[in-house]
Amino acid sequence: MEYLIGILLLISFFWLAYYCFKGHNLMIGFLIMSFLWTALPLIGNQISSPAFLEANGIAGIASWEALAASLAKIFQSAPEGWGTILVNVLWGAWFGRVLMETGIAATIIRKTVELGGDRPIITVSLLNFVTTVIFTSMTGAGPVIAIGVIVLPILMSLGIPKPLALFTFVGAVGAGSYMNPVYFAQYRAFHLAADQMPEFSFTWYVQKWGIYAIIIMLLVTTIGTAFYLKAKKPVHSWAAQTGQVEDTKQVPGIALITPILPVLGVIFLKIPVILGFVLCGFFALFVCGKLKHFKESCQLVNKMYYDGVVDTAPLIGFLLTLPMFNKAAELCAPYFKAVVGPVMPKTTLVLCILFAILSPLGLFRGPMTLVGCGAATLGVVSNLGISAFTVPFLYACFAIPTITMNVGSCITQSWVAWGLAYTKVEGKDLLRYTVPNGIIVSILLYIVTFLVFGNGLVPIPA
Repeated sequence: MEYLIGILLLISFFWLAYYCFKGHNLMIGFLIMSFLWTALPLIGNQISSPAFLEANGIAGIASWEALAASLAKIFQSAPEGWGTILVNVLWGAWFGRVLMETGIAATIIRKTVELGGDRPIITVSLLNFVTTVIFTSMTGAGPVIAIGVIVLPILMSLGIPKPLALFTFVGAVGAGSYMNPVYFAQYRAFHLAADQMPEFSFTWYVQKWGIYAIIIMLLVTTIGTAFYLKAKKPVHSWAAQTGQVEDTKQVPGIALITPILPVLGVIFLKIPVILGFVLCGFFALFVCGKLKHFKESCQLVNKMYYDGVVDTAPLIGFLLTLPMFNKAAELCAPYFKAVVGPVMPKTTLVLCILFAILSPLGLFRGPMTLVGCGAATLGVVSNLGISAFTVPFLYACFAIPTITMNVGSCITQSWVAWGLAYTKVEGKDLLRYTVPNGIIVSILLYIVTFLVFGNGLVPIPA
């Protein structure tokens, strides 16, 4: 009977993939899967062969109390344990609002355009670099849209075709996400509880792998944009000029270093990331003259926090169902192993090659992205019991399609969907640029992943 349960779990997995492809609500989808992946293995534990149960150390449910305890681990303890992740997301969203409301982000963009002059490729390269740096600390659809309404008109007023302008902007946002501490904490939680493997920290991750990821995606995206730009004549079809940038608030020069300060503080001073967001946020408010009166300052800080929470509200709902699903997936592991274990890759090299080939399945919330149904794939792979598949290795393997193919490319991403509507670009026209770019980035990053984590050259944290 264990094979029947395994096959039913696989069918439900493909249903989730179809559900995500159709663009349905992820929070509801994963909530349904949490119940399903709890019920099927619990039933399997009662009807599978004694040899299978003994080999996997599975004991049947003997009493109502035992069943209630199992359900509490999935539906109570698991989401409660994600509280530490959510506060990082919320404070990161507040910091993003500070950068927007003070005019710091807009001023950085304006000065970048002035530096690039009327040379489109130089301006694109500078804007990509600045956008990437900004999104090492900003998260959420609100900040991306706020920067997009500045950057996209500039690119299009330079004669860059609309699909190409949107492609290079969302690619730069994706590149910055590789060194964003909020995204790191969010994706790390798919693999570990917050208090597990403390040495697998943001600093360790950036030094061993994250720095390569951000550089590769930024360079490939920028070079790809320059290549397409060379092949196409400029199209001055966008009426908007840089007026929006000229209208932005003036901020002191010292404030322009604010976006990178939290990341530097975490890496070099080892300060907690939330403390970094708080200190840097108030630093920005102070140097920009937003803290002159106590009462008004309190109201401003409160409003920014409110807006930041609104920016991330859909994400938080999704994140609150994921830990239930992840915990339920642990119950399913023996049944998946019974069915797919014999055909799954057993070495890091083969897994990297397979994932590089399958990387486009990170699009449309497919089975390779953690912000789609990739959490189910991770549950299968991580529970195969292969020692070479360490947490940092699997983190990198799943971060590549999640960030490159989803965050920085996919039309199901909220800000990409906004960009399509804003620029009036068809989804297929954008995908002509993002898919080849994502495949190239993924191949390069899987090579780096194998060299760094896959062949034992880098000691893995305990």
